[in-house]
Amino acid sequence: MRTVEQEQVASAELALPRSVQEALGELVNAAKDGLLALSVGVGLGVLAEMMETELDEVVGAKHAKNPDRSAVRHGHEAGEVTLGGRRVAVQRPRARTVDGEREVGLATYAHFADRDPLTRVVLEQMLAGVSCRRFSRTREPVGEEVLAAERSASKSAVSREFVGRTREHLDALMSRSLADVRLAALMLDGIELKGRCCVVALGVTTDGTKVPLGLWDGSTENKTVTVHLLADLVHRGLDCEQGVLVVLDGGKALRSAVAEVFGPVAVQRCIRHKERNVLDHLPERDQPQVKARLRRAWASDNHALALDGLRALADELDHSHPGAAASLREGLEETLTLTRLGIRGRLKGTLQSTNPIESMIEIVRRTSRNVKRWQSGDMCLRWTAAGMLEAEQQFRKIIGYSDLAKLAVAVEHDLAVHRAAVHNTTIKEAATLATV
Repeated sequence: MRTVEQEQVASAELALPRSVQEALGELVNAAKDGLLALSVGVGLGVLAEMMETELDEVVGAKHAKNPDRSAVRHGHEAGEVTLGGRRVAVQRPRARTVDGEREVGLATYAHFADRDPLTRVVLEQMLAGVSCRRFSRTREPVGEEVLAAERSASKSAVSREFVGRTREHLDALMSRSLADVRLAALMLDGIELKGRCCVVALGVTTDGTKVPLGLWDGSTENKTVTVHLLADLVHRGLDCEQGVLVVLDGGKALRSAVAEVFGPVAVQRCIRHKERNVLDHLPERDQPQVKARLRRAWASDNHALALDGLRALADELDHSHPGAAASLREGLEETLTLTRLGIRGRLKGTLQSTNPIESMIEIVRRTSRNVKRWQSGDMCLRWTAAGMLEAEQQFRKIIGYSDLAKLAVAVEHDLAVHRAAVHNTTIKEAATLATV
């Protein structure tokens, strides 16, 4: 036996027009595929109404006589819009000027025809590790009718969307103006991509923000590639005249390129790379003792004491392990640059190594882990730039950023002292030549 409320509902349903009941039935079927399918189905209907309404505003009501109108209807044609992360076919209304010389665009269709939402979805999915072949399987259902008419779902279409989007990201990264960027530190490192290499640059501003600066492609991490990268940074406005701390992994090519482009800037060699290089020359039984002495020297806040400790260790290793001694002496003073500048605490721990830039490189590797074959340098640059910008969204201020102002002052003072020494030496040499 039905209640009074059920009787009222049944009466209301019977009172609805047949077309409305059919429309509601279609929505119920769409809802079975999920909320997105329901939303897309409704969205297509609303979009059609919006385009027709805008057309009425542009050309006037249908069959109405208006001698002052500037445009007339021109039928319909097939078009595509982006809904639910898909390219969906629609019939769009057209309008032309009264003289028939040009088409009048409809803002509603132009907005929904924009491919950017689709390319953004493709980029996010690909960087998350979804392959081109599996892209269509990751999307929510939008209903059988829309699914049958959708486009841009094939692996080649997805690949084209991704290539276009990553090229935009590469262009955006490499065209960033650096004129207003005040760096406290600059980090350089290389990333190997199965036979190819990209040298990347990461900046740390004076307020502790990490900024991807640029990248350059080459066959190896060599001086020429690094010089081109640094020269490009300068060309885009990066100003290092007041000094900047450059943090390197110890590669001679990177060090030589920095000296050529930036001149006598302060350089901090990564102590973790130096430690691994030294220990690789030692047998396992000797490694713990040498590692402890290295770390004790690098942890000291007394520059002279730390430098003497490292030199004494190198002298001791000369007889038993000359390779380890030579490795330790190479760039030894630059492993203590932060200590020499008077930087202490957590900031010293952060900038003594290349961990911040290696963290960014690890995100690049993770986002490109599904790439099986690197076809060209352009492909390496696009994937690396996309990964760098993906990493930028996850960046936080570096540990110890509150002391970066102190670092900037110390680096500027160190550069001024070096320039004064060079100037005095030049004057003395000129005076000596004059007396001769």
